[in-house]
Amino acid sequence: MFYVYVLKNPKGAALYYGFTSNLRERYGAHQEMPRHAGWKLIYYEAYSDERDAGERERMLKQYGATRGHLKQRIARSMGLESAG
Repeated sequence: MFYVYVLKNPKGAALYYGFTSNLRERYGAHQEMPRHAGWKLIYYEAYSDERDAGERERMLKQYGATRGHLKQRIARSMGLESAG
């Protein structure tokens, strides 16, 4: 499996988008990085094809509308009171 994931900075609104074949290992690696230590995993999607996961990550990073749609879907996970 391949995973597209979103990390959130608990001290602000910053988000990080990534993809990996080993979500647990990658999340642990982020926790060891000073700039991502303490960030929380707030969302992930699983894909059976690496290309699909890579394309989804690319779209999240390049297209604001794609990020906006995802943010609406996960508003409560991001600590927002409503999706509106």
